[in-house]
Amino acid sequence: MAHYFEEQPSTASKPSSVDLVLPDLHLRLETDRGTFSPERIDLGTRILLESVPRPPQEGDLLDLGCGYGPIALTMASRAPEATVWAVDVNRRSLDLTERNAQAARLYKVRPFHIDEIPDDPKFRVIWSNPAIRIGKPAMHAMLTRWLNRLTDDGEAFLVVQKHLGSDSLHKWLNEQGWQATRHTSRAAYRILKVTR
Repeated sequence: MAHYFEEQPSTASKPSSVDLVLPDLHLRLETDRGTFSPERIDLGTRILLESVPRPPQEGDLLDLGCGYGPIALTMASRAPEATVWAVDVNRRSLDLTERNAQAARLYKVRPFHIDEIPDDPKFRVIWSNPAIRIGKPAMHAMLTRWLNRLTDDGEAFLVVQKHLGSDSLHKWLNEQGWQATRHTSRAAYRILKVTR
């Protein structure tokens, strides 16, 4: 079975598009099979984008697991002077994020494969709908890697379904020394805010 977290999706391409409609923006995004939620904007992603505070207006921001770009493009729309790093393992997703950013004229979105991003940026904000289905050990390793790149005053906002382990993730983050709090709870999703 093919997964959206494969580097080169084996699922045959079938391009489509979805509309991202939020109170402050409306974007038409190219999608494709072999990416995360290609038929519609995922409810967790929508709740995240409707719930988080506006990002800092400058500096480096991170969309961890960008898919075809709804989170990264929202960040860039809300903080046009900031640099938005959009990272994913899926090359098809990264190509779509690049095309969607160009189409929206959001030229400070920088799609990167998760293992090719430079080491120097520290992130003032991380927004993520993390790939829970990669399994706990891989997800914990991924979150540790990227949360360690938050600035001292940085914040991460993670959206996780309750039945997919949001409460156990909340506990794990605090056990690792992070300050994790529940920012929002809606429709069986939790938005976790994580700081140093």
